[in-house]
Amino acid sequence: MASLTRCLYCTGVGPRAHLLSLSLSLSPSAFRLGPLLLTPALGKPAAAHRRRPDPPRVVVADASPLFAAEPATAAAFDFKGYMLQKAAAVERALDEAVPLAHPERVHEAMRYSLLAGGKRIRPVLCLAACELVGGRDAWAMPAAVAVEMIHTMSLIHDDLPCMDNDDLRRGRPSCHRAFDEPIAVLAGDALVSFAFALLADPSSYPPDASVTTDRIVRAVGELASCGGAKGLVAGQVADIEATGPGAPASLDQLKFIHLRKTAALMEASVVIGAIVGGASDDQIERLRQYARCVGLLFQVIDDILDVTKLSSELGKTAGKDVASGKTTYPKLLGLERSKEFAERLLEDSKEQLAGFHPTKTAPFLHLADYIAYRQK
Repeated sequence: MASLTRCLYCTGVGPRAHLLSLSLSLSPSAFRLGPLLLTPALGKPAAAHRRRPDPPRVVVADASPLFAAEPATAAAFDFKGYMLQKAAAVERALDEAVPLAHPERVHEAMRYSLLAGGKRIRPVLCLAACELVGGRDAWAMPAAVAVEMIHTMSLIHDDLPCMDNDDLRRGRPSCHRAFDEPIAVLAGDALVSFAFALLADPSSYPPDASVTTDRIVRAVGELASCGGAKGLVAGQVADIEATGPGAPASLDQLKFIHLRKTAALMEASVVIGAIVGGASDDQIERLRQYARCVGLLFQVIDDILDVTKLSSELGKTAGKDVASGKTTYPKLLGLERSKEFAERLLEDSKEQLAGFHPTKTAPFLHLADYIAYRQK
């Protein structure tokens, strides 16, 4: 198999380290796309669901840590405290955004999935991007809540029997298992509407007009592009078509899937936060590339963990991708080369932050490390 090599590309913002080029049919600009056009559980679990047996658990013998050691700079910034503070603020905003209302069952299902915990990486990225370019949390909180609603919708729908068919999400029954399939579909659909209503409503923002109408309109367009037929939907369709018996997806196809299915929403989170914060086009482009690197890194690590961890450790069914015939990075590249790919993506993500205020980039640098070193 071809060796992993480094390539450079130039953009309107100067020379920059590209992601990774594999001579395996990827051109030097293969990862360089234009903007994608694109708690308490309140649910009432349905009784007497018959649980299907878990798929075979696939555990790779070499389950060593991804990297030899965590970065020495970890103590320079209280990343854990930062994440807890931001996540708590997001949690409160999510709770307020979807109150219980009639019809209660669909609202319960929405809240069951939306308030199920999780790392809240996407909304925190949104808040951090706004702060990085000089904005405040209050400016970006509507956007942060909106992207988490879209993310939750994607998880609800992804778990459905007609999609990835997973019974577990965040350590408890998936939405369609806790309620039923029709309610799960409708809960996901409703979250999309809630997201856009919140993001587009000028009253969601501080009354001092600090977030102008043109920024709001641009943010709405970015989120719509991320979730549409050239973003999340495109990635999901390509993923379905590449799953099952037959030849595995190529690296090009895998890149297409995950730039849209995984990276697109991280990209939207960062870019929308930067937009409402008043970023320049140059700053938005740099942050867009950072998010694409981090989004792919998240997926590569996810694939590695899927074959090196147990379901009890992950909070979801381990080994399911392999059992369902899905192409993953370890399946295509092998475990060691997948780790090398992750290392390069981590390095490249950090290079995109050159030129920003070094203190304000700390959350982005540590978030990239967190994604690379996470164990679930």
